[in-house]
Amino acid sequence: MNEFSRRGFLGLAGAAGMASLAACAGTGTSATSGDAGGSSNTIEFWSNHPGNSKPTEQALIKAFETANPGLKVKLVDAGKNYEEVAQKLNASLAGGQLPDVVVVSDVTWFNFALNKQLAPLDDLLSAAKVDTADYVDALYNDYNLKDKHYAVPYSRSTPLFYYNKDLWKAAGLEDRGPKDWDEFLTWAPKLKAAAGSDKIVMELPDGSNYLDWVFQNMVWGYGGAYSKEWTPTFSDPNTIKAGTYLQNLAKNGFLKLSKDPAPDFTAGIVACTMMSTGSLGGVAKDAKFPFGTAFLPGEGNCPTGGAGVGIPASISDARKKNAVKFVQFLTDAKSTVTFTQATGYMPVRKSAVDLPEEKAFLEKNPNAKTAIEQLPKTRSQDNARVLLPGGGARIGKGLDQIVSGQDVATVFKSLDDQSKQVFASQIKSKLGA
Repeated sequence: MNEFSRRGFLGLAGAAGMASLAACAGTGTSATSGDAGGSSNTIEFWSNHPGNSKPTEQALIKAFETANPGLKVKLVDAGKNYEEVAQKLNASLAGGQLPDVVVVSDVTWFNFALNKQLAPLDDLLSAAKVDTADYVDALYNDYNLKDKHYAVPYSRSTPLFYYNKDLWKAAGLEDRGPKDWDEFLTWAPKLKAAAGSDKIVMELPDGSNYLDWVFQNMVWGYGGAYSKEWTPTFSDPNTIKAGTYLQNLAKNGFLKLSKDPAPDFTAGIVACTMMSTGSLGGVAKDAKFPFGTAFLPGEGNCPTGGAGVGIPASISDARKKNAVKFVQFLTDAKSTVTFTQATGYMPVRKSAVDLPEEKAFLEKNPNAKTAIEQLPKTRSQDNARVLLPGGGARIGKGLDQIVSGQDVATVFKSLDDQSKQVFASQIKSKLGA
C-alpha cells in the first residue's frame, strides 16, 4: 500500500494568503436506532464549553431557539476538555444515547471520521444552503478526509506568546515577543534577575494539558518534528535538540509546568507563557497589569488547534437536518463574533472581521488582533500528534518525563516506537478503505 502524505490523504488546501498552512436531539436515543424514544425537535449539543464559554453557548442557544421556534437545544456538559468529550462520545457509540451535535477537537475528530462514526457534512451543508466558502479555508479544511468534511470550525485557536509588560520593562527588554528560542535564552537570565525568587520566568501547561501542542513550535523552530507525514521523527537530531532545550530551561530554573498557567500569569508571578487564544478573554479580565500578546517564536512555526463541531453518522436524517441548522447558526459570522469576543478564540468566518462590531472590538483590543494576524503564518500539526489515536497524551507524557530529567534520546526513541506501533495496528489498513 502506498503510504501517501497527509496533504494527499486529507486533501488540505490552504487559503489565499495562507499558503504556509498546509495545511487547530432527541433524548433517550440509542447509537443503533438513532431516534428511539426521543423528540426530533430537540437538538442535543455536547460541549466542554471551550474557553469557559458556557454562558455564551447558552446565549447563542437562546437566540437560535428564538429564530427557530419549533426547535429546542439541550446543552450537555460532556467533559472538562476535548478528550473527555471524545471519551463520552466513544462510550455512547457502544450503545448509549448519541448527541446531535458534538465538539470534536484537532486531536479527536480524525479517528471518529476514519471509523465512519461522524457524518460527512458536505451534502448536508449544501442542502441547508450553508456558504462553506465563507469559512476560513485553512480551518474548514482541517476536517477534510478524502475530499469530505467531517466537522466545521467552532472554537478554533492557535497558541499565543503572552508576556508581562511590567516584568519585561524591569528586565530591560523591548516590548515584543522573542524572535526565536535562541533569543529567548538570552532574555531568560535577565527576566529571572528582574523577577526575583518569588516569580517564574516561564510557565507552560504540563503534558496532560497540551504541552505537546505548544511544544511543536519549539520543535519546528529547531528544524525537528514529531513526524514527517506518517513516519515518526522523535529521534531526529533536531527534535532531540528541541527536547534538550526544553529540559535545560527547567534545569536552569527558567521553566515551570502546571495544569494551567493562566492563574499564575494573571496573578503577576509569571513573566511569560504560551497559551491558547481561547485563554485571552480570561486573561484580559483577570490580569491587573499590562500584558502583551505576540506571535510564537520563529516565523511560520505556529500550530493551529482548537475544535470544530460534528454530527454523529448513525442518527436519523431528520435529526441531521435539524443539527445542521443549529451548526449553521452556531458558526455563522454573527455568532462567531459573539463567541470569539467572549473567549479569545478566532473568528471562523471570513466575513466576521468585516462586521462593524468586530472592527470596533479589534480596535479596542489589540491583543485580540495577534491571533488573526498570526493565522497566515501557521502550519498543520504533525500527524503523530493529531491523527494517531492517543498521540497528544502519549507525547505529553514523554515531555513531562524529559522536563523531570529523564534522558531525552531514550524517551523520544520510545515515542518513535509507540507511534509506529499505533499506526501499524490502528491506521495503516484503513487508509485505502
